[in-house]
Amino acid sequence: MPVTRTAPTDLESLYAPLPSTGPDTAVSVILKLRGETCDIDCLYCFEKRKESPGGTRISAAQVHRLGSIFSGRPLSVELHGGEPLTAGRERIAEILDALAAQPNVIRVSLQTNGLQLDDTWLDLFERHYPDLEIGLSLDGDALGNSWRVGYDGRPTYPRVVEALELLDRRERHVGVICAVTPYVLGRASEIMEHLASFPAVTTVSLVPCFDASVTRSTSVAGSRTPTSRALQRRAIGPTGPAWAVTPRQYADFVLEAAHHWVASGLFRRVKLEPVVSVIRRLRGLRTRSCHFSDLKCDHVLTLYPDDRLGSCDELPWPQAGLTALGDVHAEADVAGAQGGAPLLQQARSLVTKCTTCDYRDTCGAGCPAVRLRFAAAGDEDAYCDHRMRLIDGVAALLAHPNLPPGASCSRLRWRPVRPNDMHHVAAFLTRWDDATVPRTPARVQVSAHGNINTVGLPGVHEADDLDPHHPQWHAGIEPGVRPVVDALTAGWNAVTYDSCQGHAYADLPGAEPRLLSVGILPRDRAEYARTAARLCRAASAAESSLPGACSLVLGRSELTCRTTGRVYPTLDLHLVPAAGTTPAEYFEDLAQAVRVLTVALAEAAAPPSTPCACGGEQ
Repeated sequence: MPVTRTAPTDLESLYAPLPSTGPDTAVSVILKLRGETCDIDCLYCFEKRKESPGGTRISAAQVHRLGSIFSGRPLSVELHGGEPLTAGRERIAEILDALAAQPNVIRVSLQTNGLQLDDTWLDLFERHYPDLEIGLSLDGDALGNSWRVGYDGRPTYPRVVEALELLDRRERHVGVICAVTPYVLGRASEIMEHLASFPAVTTVSLVPCFDASVTRSTSVAGSRTPTSRALQRRAIGPTGPAWAVTPRQYADFVLEAAHHWVASGLFRRVKLEPVVSVIRRLRGLRTRSCHFSDLKCDHVLTLYPDDRLGSCDELPWPQAGLTALGDVHAEADVAGAQGGAPLLQQARSLVTKCTTCDYRDTCGAGCPAVRLRFAAAGDEDAYCDHRMRLIDGVAALLAHPNLPPGASCSRLRWRPVRPNDMHHVAAFLTRWDDATVPRTPARVQVSAHGNINTVGLPGVHEADDLDPHHPQWHAGIEPGVRPVVDALTAGWNAVTYDSCQGHAYADLPGAEPRLLSVGILPRDRAEYARTAARLCRAASAAESSLPGACSLVLGRSELTCRTTGRVYPTLDLHLVPAAGTTPAEYFEDLAQAVRVLTVALAEAAAPPSTPCACGGEQ
């Protein structure tokens, strides 16, 4: 069975320009119905930091114009602000009617602070756009919500709770955006239980306050400073605002929430983001989240009441501005403005580094707006590290849901291999443990470069799936990797589903060398956990003795059964070239690295007394 690393991908597969997608691909449009105007004054509000004048309202005529510009593709529309309900009932009714009249509008949502919601508003929604999706902003419990205050500095939490109770009485479902700030850190289980206690809540989206770069408070129009702005000024210190969290803190909070979400069974009725998006990407499925897909800033537009049309509202303004809506006559005009926008060019350039990253197929390169902020601070690696930690943690959770929060091994990283499938996995596992099952002769051919497969050729080719009871078992394992396979199968009683001794291909121009690897297929979750802990112990024992040109990498991946479609979690072991070394140096040291690794695997054969040697820390 062939196993190979994914080849580098092209930039467009991670960040698709508008002209590169067809008429079936939706564009998201954020309608800032009143610009930054809002009836509360959250201390961390990113919209008010743009310091753009508000007060006017987006009109139905502007909505119709947008629909005509993008008449050739679907539109997903979000009514946003500031607070969109400050536009008033009459104007919002007109806008909903305009959206309902456009056949290419496939989805309309409203993001509100909830303070104005009442039966009259809900009646209006049902009359003018019955399928309107509603999102509320609520940062967990009363303490977590402390940054969300009125201009008088008083908390908004009690009124949002009233809105959630109203939505429940009206049998309306709602998604909650919960900002992760220091007030919720270490309390993920408590926060999840609190939000899920409202029957109306069916989605929780955890979003980070990555605001360390905020150094000054939002300006105030007029001579009187509201109490809320005084609170904001006091919250901003020399190292940033008190509401900011680090990428590592955010990732750990999300993973703690994910563990509770699974262990408590909340996953049966509440969708948790970004966890669901990570799961979908781990499974090779698409997600609506632009942070995990190729439909990034070129497919997200923002319209303000004064006709400013720009890219995603998370990007800084005025740099994110593209053109005036009145100057746009066709989609091509928007695409032309995007192509000439320096900010978007910079965002694309940051994504370029992702084309060779091992996590790209799952991560999707993240959010360009956030990457820009971290790049400006010279700390883009922190952003990438937290994305990897999220993916590694969710992958570990899927494989072993009973793993305690924070106990996932930091050495075992998500390293998907492509292709990675087998004709019938369950039958293979049965043969592995039952010597009486009939076995057919294997097609064992050896290439001039030592590859063992069905055709006897170098490169990636199919190999028959053998087990230790098969008479051709040892003949089917390449000699250079046989000591490692024996240590795992005979010493650990592990199931190995693939192995490669490594092949230099020095005499084949242009051929990529293959590195030593072994794939392990745990029989069940308990064995997965034991094997992962043993691998971590073996890696810890071996790393100081490995020759300088070789490095040991442990990976989590998945094996797909071609017969049933079922996906099986796997653990993979790779000896790879150490940083700064050449393939020639790697292959020169490889035999010694195999000896060191074999000894370490033998020493780690005993049942582990702790989850792993690293304790889950990075």
